[in-house]
Amino acid sequence: QVQLVESGGGLVQPGGSLRLSCTTSGKIATISSVRWYRQAPEKQRELVAALTSSDFRNYGDSMRNRCTISRDNDQRTVYLQLDRLEPEDTAVYICNADLFDGQRWHFGSWGPGTQVTVSS
Repeated sequence: QVQLVESGGGLVQPGGSLRLSCTTSGKIATISSVRWYRQAPEKQRELVAALTSSDFRNYGDSMRNRCTISRDNDQRTVYLQLDRLEPEDTAVYICNADLFDGQRWHFGSWGPGTQVTVSS
């Protein structure tokens, strides 16, 4: 099986930064298109950033100009750099990606998410 795992979340003060990672585990697989979402309690899930297989980037309105999505050269890890964080950014950040394990595609795979808490 192929799995996605996020890391890098935690507690940060307002104005601070975090770099989140989304990587494959288990079987060797590469990440094609990838999307970062965030989910806060009693709020609608929203898109934070997306990266296509051709490296085109799209950003949601809430964190536009405050985040950057990128990937490693080995295509196994995707990063989400979060800057100038605000308390309103507190949420679980979740990675969703299309993967190829060398044999088959896994479309829309979800990671378990990583908690980001912005508080003074």
